[in-house]
Amino acid sequence: MMTPPARLRALLAEPGFVAMPAIWDGISSKLTYAAGFKTAFLSGSCVAAARLGGPDLDLITAAEMQDSLNQTRAAAPELLILADGDHGYGNAMNVQRTVRAYGRLGAAAVLIEDKITPRALTAAGKPTLPFEEMRMKLRAAVEAAKESGIMVMARTDCRPTLGIDEAVARIEMYVAEGADILFLDSPADEDECRRAVAAAAGRPSFAVLSPGGKRETPTQARAAELGFKIGTFPTGMLSPAIAGIKAGLAALKAGEAVAASALPSEELRRTLGYDDYEEKAQAFTLPG
Repeated sequence: MMTPPARLRALLAEPGFVAMPAIWDGISSKLTYAAGFKTAFLSGSCVAAARLGGPDLDLITAAEMQDSLNQTRAAAPELLILADGDHGYGNAMNVQRTVRAYGRLGAAAVLIEDKITPRALTAAGKPTLPFEEMRMKLRAAVEAAKESGIMVMARTDCRPTLGIDEAVARIEMYVAEGADILFLDSPADEDECRRAVAAAAGRPSFAVLSPGGKRETPTQARAAELGFKIGTFPTGMLSPAIAGIKAGLAALKAGEAVAASALPSEELRRTLGYDDYEEKAQAFTLPG
């Protein structure tokens, strides 16, 4: 039986662009798999929104992310999850602990980035580690990944502060150190996208394709043309979900029982698995 990392490697070896919805909990994972997606990104920004009701500013802990990984895996065991490992939650030894834990929990891949931790007390900017210090953190991640076979996605956030040349050099270093998937955060234009893809030297490149950020945001079709293999959408489900909650609250305030956009009761019950529960429970129900 193939492991999740082996299955993801096989999927990425197939032709075609991989659209990877961003998930955060059991229901988002279950619905993603039911919709026919084979992969999903366990997004730190989505987990922060769901668990904290707050922004993606490095406030989520390793334990909370691992708990969210457990939730998403349990709700859709066949879904291949690329899990956000942020900066590894500390130094190179913390990175190894994070990678090993994600591997044991069944993630197919883990993201490790070069942002400095702890974060400066501002929401602005993304200061990054020195080049050689990040090399050591990635080297630690790649070594730890051998235990489970989990794929390592290496991300650089240095483009806004240090420029595209430094970012491309980091991607080249990531490739040399054995990263499986490469991720340039915040490319300014299509030329920078092409440079990042070229630096990945044939290994899969990952892009954020939700609109609204200070970055080049191509369509799925254009991302594929630029050479990206994977695209994720951090606000793709989260934003409509929040809009749905707001609509439900507005309906209650207006004296209604349900919003116009709500699922019919029977469809909600089916989605949540009430009938499935009853069917499976029959095997353990005493006669009479």
